[in-house]
Amino acid sequence: MVIVGYGVARLAFWKRRWTEVGSKLVFAIPLPALLFHMMSGVQRAPPVDWRLLVAFFGSCFIVFVIGRLIAAFLFRLDGVAQSVFALGGVFSNNVLLGVPLARLTLGPDAMPRVALILVFNALTLWTLVSVSVEWARHGELSFEGLKKTVRSVLTNPIIVAILTGTAFGLSGLELPPAADRGLELVGRAAGPLALLVLGMGISEYGVRQGLRHSLAICAIKLLLQPIVVWGLAFALGLPLLERQVVVLLGSLSVGANVYLMSTQFETLESAVASSLVLSTVLAAITTPLLLAISAALG
Repeated sequence: MVIVGYGVARLAFWKRRWTEVGSKLVFAIPLPALLFHMMSGVQRAPPVDWRLLVAFFGSCFIVFVIGRLIAAFLFRLDGVAQSVFALGGVFSNNVLLGVPLARLTLGPDAMPRVALILVFNALTLWTLVSVSVEWARHGELSFEGLKKTVRSVLTNPIIVAILTGTAFGLSGLELPPAADRGLELVGRAAGPLALLVLGMGISEYGVRQGLRHSLAICAIKLLLQPIVVWGLAFALGLPLLERQVVVLLGSLSVGANVYLMSTQFETLESAVASSLVLSTVLAAITTPLLLAISAALG
């Protein structure tokens, strides 16, 4: 899909504006449909092991803060760019790569743990970066700044889909079969379409543009986050399988949704596009290596 998107964008008649429109459409329709459908089933999720969530999302918060500091002091980026840069260091390609890899490497027993993280992953990380970006845009220590931040976050289609889906799931209601199937089909298109838009973006920006930023994002994502998440899992006393799950999901390549976020806020598009490609290639080496090391340490 990335190659197809790249090829389409290289056609002589293709206009950059069409790529921008495609990115906004993916952000507005299939991604919200996917997230609403996922969150509407939150009541059917396996029993919550809070230590698993604390280990994974605790590492995300820690690494996100470190990423923002690196972006601010090393690269002198503004607050919005800092947020997108830091998101690249914590948002994994958990759906497209994490689910099949977890089943292949860790077995079917790992899948309920993976599902638990996936259910809360979107809610936690999308909200985190949206609040961070909106506060960077409007933030001041005043009621007006807080009001602008809350309003901008709550009108974001991603956040709306997550919150309404969660509320619907907790209400105990069931989607009508036709609506459930429709959302499932539209949501399934989110991953391929995100990769398609990614390919178009790579065609525009090239892998070499923003290389310093993209290499830094890759280092944070592929090395720092799995080390931090393993340390938290070990400190919390999680069993080996749970530790393996969080290390696997934490060590995967940068998620395509980060590119959509960068285009949404019009910052670091080239660096994020490069990091998606580079981290996917490098994770083929680092992820199995980190899994082997964590298993040996376990």
